[in-house]
Amino acid sequence: MQKNKSSSKSFFTALAIFIGTCVGVGFLGIPYVAAQAGFFVSVFYIIALGLILLYINLCIGEITLRTKSEHQLIGYTKIYFGTPGKIFMTIALMFGVLSALIAYMTGFGESLSFLIFGNYNFSLIFGIAFGILISFFLFGGMKNFKRYEKIAVSFVMFILILVFLIFVWKMNPQNLLTFNSQKIFLPFGVILFSLLAFSSIPNIRLALRNHEKEMKKTLVWGMLIVVSIYILFTLVVVGFLGDKTPEISTLALGIFFIVLSLFTMSVAHFSLGMALKENFILDFGFKNFKAWLFSAILPILLFVFVQLIGIKSFIEILSIAGVISGGLNAILVMLMIRKAKKEGKRRPEYSMPINWFIIILLSAIFIAGVVVELVF
Repeated sequence: MQKNKSSSKSFFTALAIFIGTCVGVGFLGIPYVAAQAGFFVSVFYIIALGLILLYINLCIGEITLRTKSEHQLIGYTKIYFGTPGKIFMTIALMFGVLSALIAYMTGFGESLSFLIFGNYNFSLIFGIAFGILISFFLFGGMKNFKRYEKIAVSFVMFILILVFLIFVWKMNPQNLLTFNSQKIFLPFGVILFSLLAFSSIPNIRLALRNHEKEMKKTLVWGMLIVVSIYILFTLVVVGFLGDKTPEISTLALGIFFIVLSLFTMSVAHFSLGMALKENFILDFGFKNFKAWLFSAILPILLFVFVQLIGIKSFIEILSIAGVISGGLNAILVMLMIRKAKKEGKRRPEYSMPINWFIIILLSAIFIAGVVVELVF
């Protein structure tokens, strides 16, 4: 009985880590791109990309389970591809994680500035303050992470259900029937970004220590819950606001839901920042303070730089980060699992199919996404 209770506790902790990483800031931009391109176009992207990323997530999970030692993604890449692989994964992963943290600070700064002053004039100041606040939680490490993540995710889920119950009665079905062929590719990058949780899976492995059989269930249920949340949230927001949906959708829903967005961004920033810190500790051998400095302070400096050079579009940041980082990481993971199946030192609790047809097909999809984002 005690073993089952411990297993369930580990499962829900791991599930909270996955959901907390995904449901952060990206999903707030989905209703905007859905309103621009068409609701059903975006639903197709959410389901299709959800299935593709579920497969990649399960591959990462298998890689962690085939390896006896504990690492983050960069460390696993070094084991199976050596230093060149580690360098490539470092570039791809850091670009994605840092872009995400910049997006969180951008979204938080804009939301809080709009909430207090009704404009975006103080976005930079509030974004910096937000980054500094999260840095205090990051300093406490995994202890703080495990303590707050489940509570925070439970609160986010409750509020999202409340959003659905309030606005489902105010929907105009006509808003869901629009379609713009010229913007059909617009949702790809934002939705891809919103579904990315690669960096959380090594932390899920840590949370499931001695309960590794729960890994597959965690990743399947986690993606199912996230995809369902995104579709329902997009349904009610686009159905309610139509083409008046702003880039950060909660800005048009009232004070209560702006506060929701602030909370979800805080949860996701904390989760992703923790993954970045663990990367520096486990895979680069940094001490706690140095790892904290790079995972908490560096993103703030980059946020200020990005704001000052004029890249301020919330959707633009999400799209670029999604297609470039998501695509590069996914391709590398598919190549890595082939080596892990041959060279891994531990028998995994499950095994995913992999062959060159799957690798080429999915790589072509991700590369096409990069091309579309940069060209169109």
